[in-house]
Amino acid sequence: MPATDLDLLIHAARAAGETALKFSGPQAKAWDKPDDLGPVTEADLAVNAVLHRELTGARRDYGWLSEESEDSEKRLGQDRVFIVDPIDGTRSFIQGAAYWAHSIAIAEQGEVTAAVVYLPEVDRLYAAGRGLGATLNGTPISVSQRQQVEGASVLAAKPNYTAHHWVEGKVPDVERVYRPSLAYRLSLVAQGRFDAMLTLRDSWEWDIAAGSLILTEAGATVTDIYGHPLRFNNPHPQVRGVVAAGPALHAGLSSRLVTSQPKGEV
Repeated sequence: MPATDLDLLIHAARAAGETALKFSGPQAKAWDKPDDLGPVTEADLAVNAVLHRELTGARRDYGWLSEESEDSEKRLGQDRVFIVDPIDGTRSFIQGAAYWAHSIAIAEQGEVTAAVVYLPEVDRLYAAGRGLGATLNGTPISVSQRQQVEGASVLAAKPNYTAHHWVEGKVPDVERVYRPSLAYRLSLVAQGRFDAMLTLRDSWEWDIAAGSLILTEAGATVTDIYGHPLRFNNPHPQVRGVVAAGPALHAGLSSRLVTSQPKGEV
């Protein structure tokens, strides 16, 4: 990772925040994307433009993958790629809530090397560089050391607690918590405010790339639902869900999930 990559992401995130805060979520023009891919607003597109300008202008040889940009196979041949969600938690933004985020990462040969998740409404900036640790507004953060599954605080949407996801249909007795932005959920676990995070359905890379490194650098184990390390800049930019927690708790949660190995994998 070039030494200044993380500084670049922090600068770009703050520029994006300045742009986003010029819009009122409830009053911003909004519409639904095709194929049931959720809502988008004029603010999402404005932030996307700022990030594209700031990031690719500084790193012209890096690829680009963003929720709000047309995808291109060109990124697959580039060693490093920006992975961006201009506003993660657009529904929350539209409702006028404060907990939406800019999620920005750089992946090199499939592994995230620098990451920022920034919540401009509340001025919380989570950041991590590979081998540099994770911070919140410049202060080091670390994951919870909880080991027991029962009683653990778990950030997950309601469908993740459906009985068929769990061995013998036994859903663990955990404290169920939810926050609207997936990137923010990952960052909260990295911060140690909650013990674990689950999403059992296929997840877009731009939602989780930044948070995955912040978690890892905070001491968490982060895998897909099959226990595989997350890899990014895939031809189809999704991973097979996410399980994130401190090492012992991750092992406990993973052992209770019903999973089957995808065909063609060992």
